[in-house]
Amino acid sequence: LCVAAAKGKGQTQARVNISAALVEDIINLEETSEDMQAVVEALKEDFSRNLNIRTSPGAFDHITVVTKDGKFPLNQLGQVSQKSPQLIIVNMTNFPESTAAAMKAIRESGMNLNPEVDGTIIRVPIPKITREHRESLAKLAKQSTNKSKDALRKVRSKSVTQIKKSKNKVSEDTIWMLEKQIQQMADDAAAEMDKLLAAKTKELLG
Repeated sequence: LCVAAAKGKGQTQARVNISAALVEDIINLEETSEDMQAVVEALKEDFSRNLNIRTSPGAFDHITVVTKDGKFPLNQLGQVSQKSPQLIIVNMTNFPESTAAAMKAIRESGMNLNPEVDGTIIRVPIPKITREHRESLAKLAKQSTNKSKDALRKVRSKSVTQIKKSKNKVSEDTIWMLEKQIQQMADDAAAEMDKLLAAKTKELLG
């Protein structure tokens, strides 16, 4: 177990650096780190897939269609293609009975889309990018980041609870250092999220 000094915000802050192997009977620090990183990666994926100024066929992949047979991704029910920069087509020929449900899912996707239907073909005009739309996406990015930070806190709390189960077996110092290490890991992950949010906000607002 060791404590290393690290400078942050103009002052020296002690950072704990515990060898995972030394405390593996108390907690799996690598697993905790992976769980926290998974939350960061999920946010990154959400930004990439759902919060784009330009609507592309790939943005439709996450749209879930509720049918009488269950829930399905739109791209499993219809063939999504870009006809022009201003128009995306969803061909529902293979599942014509789900056309109305697909229309509803697209309209309620939060992407500011107003689909039109022609038989089993759904035409989706791509709206012009307004300042209001950009600001709406930036607000969604902030909300997604806050949700991810909530998930991060749950990972941290779960880990701290696990550590405290060993308080009768190890010293108070070890418990304290482990808690500090986990807080550092959570802080690092949250800082990474803040960087992602700043970059995405800049991209969206221009």
